[in-house]
Amino acid sequence: MERSEVETKVKGVIARVLKINEAEISSDANFIFDLGADSMQSMQLVAAFEEEFDVEMEEDKALDVQSVAAAVDFIKSLVDERN
Repeated sequence: MERSEVETKVKGVIARVLKINEAEISSDANFIFDLGADSMQSMQLVAAFEEEFDVEMEEDKALDVQSVAAAVDFIKSLVDERN
């Protein structure tokens, strides 16, 4: 899966979980400071990413990911490992 495809899907998941417009999500956006995610929403994002990409994330590592770009890189590495 190409990075751009992963990024598009990641932004779609973020928009759904945080109930914000996908156009407002920049690659360098921080989940907490820029997008307003709280701890519960962070857990929901992890679960939604796992479902969307059919991957399993180590919770501690997943919650260390703070930005959209870092999430894309993290998820892409998991998808690449699986394939």
